[in-house]
Amino acid sequence: MTEIPKIYIVDDDEAIRNLLGLIMHSENLPFELYSSAEEFLAQVTPAIRGCLILDVTMPGISGLQLLERLRQKYKTLPIIIMTGYADVAMAVKAMKMGAIDFIEKPFNNAKLLRVLYSCLAYCESLQHDQNEKEECARRLERLTKRERQVMDLLVEGYKNKVIATRLNISPRTVELHRARVMEKLEVRSLSEVVRIALTASEHSDITVYKQLERVS
Repeated sequence: MTEIPKIYIVDDDEAIRNLLGLIMHSENLPFELYSSAEEFLAQVTPAIRGCLILDVTMPGISGLQLLERLRQKYKTLPIIIMTGYADVAMAVKAMKMGAIDFIEKPFNNAKLLRVLYSCLAYCESLQHDQNEKEECARRLERLTKRERQVMDLLVEGYKNKVIATRLNISPRTVELHRARVMEKLEVRSLSEVVRIALTASEHSDITVYKQLERVS
């Protein structure tokens, strides 16, 4: 089950944690507080959704070390780094490692909230993309093995006659399979077939635009 987007706050400074908790509460934003990277890592799950506010300097596992670990497993989790004035260079390094933004302490509440809401909007966009990907995958599952073969070759840009030769079937049979593919995928154009195929694919090196150039 997908978790509700939350604000996850990791800081060893209790005063900062409590202050951030009050701000989240005043905005009716769900949040969780953690006093260390170790505590957070013990609770984090693959279903995590939301935004992480992370102190850059902490005892034990540092903010940068936690950032590095999270980027290996949770690449889409937006992370905001909190830093003191003396640690700005470290915050810049954190952004190069994948942090989405950094905020200096003492922080400005309005700026913090602007960044947070931007992160949450990003999370919603990711969820929408994931939902679309799953829907495309479900449609592809409707295809028979032969229909999938025809579709794959269509997506690669081959014409009906070439597909017929490669699959050792008649061009008329290719046309019939093509019509069934479009019917089952609930689309009206080949460009939509390409979009569904690429959206459902987790590992594609070819952009939709390059594919469309070949089939146009």
